[in-house]
Amino acid sequence: MPNIKSAKKRVLVTEKKALENKAMRTRMRNSIKKFNDCIDTLKLDEAEKMLPGLMSVIDEAVASGIIHKNNAANKKSRLSARLDGVKSGKIVVNIKKDNKTIAAEKAQAAREKAEAARAENLRKIQERTAAKEAEKKAKEDAAAAEKKAKADEKKASVKTTKKTSTATEKKTADKPAATKKPAATKKTAAKKEETPKAE
Repeated sequence: MPNIKSAKKRVLVTEKKALENKAMRTRMRNSIKKFNDCIDTLKLDEAEKMLPGLMSVIDEAVASGIIHKNNAANKKSRLSARLDGVKSGKIVVNIKKDNKTIAAEKAQAAREKAEAARAENLRKIQERTAAKEAEKKAKEDAAAAEKKAKADEKKASVKTTKKTSTATEKKTADKPAATKKPAATKKTAAKKEETPKAE
């Protein structure tokens, strides 16, 4: 720690100037970064508007002694040449995305993925329900066909029983008639025989 009053004051002034220089250097770097970001995202009109302000910030840094005048000249020429090169098409820039757009794209991709998964689940559920309905319908059709077959079989058996019963009825009806006829013929024959004897 300094003991002399002027030395103490010099320490305080140096600290203050260091903070000011740091702020100025940060301002210059930030403005250069913003300018480059505008070029990287192909916002060339915005970059062109920013260029004069950027030049004045670099000049202020030279005036305050933060950077050398040659360093400032190099920076200025490099930045303006980059803008002119991108405008003319000599320099091809891969479009850089800021964090907001990257986050928005990630969120959009996640939403699309969730939507696709939801649609896939819905499709699977619909397929399952359709399969269940088809199975149920097939069972119902099989049961109806079986029922119909049983009903047809029952009708056929009823018809056969009716036919057999009518056939037996006819046979029984024919049998008494046949037995009666010969008895009648015998009686008539006996009468015929008796009548000549009486004569």
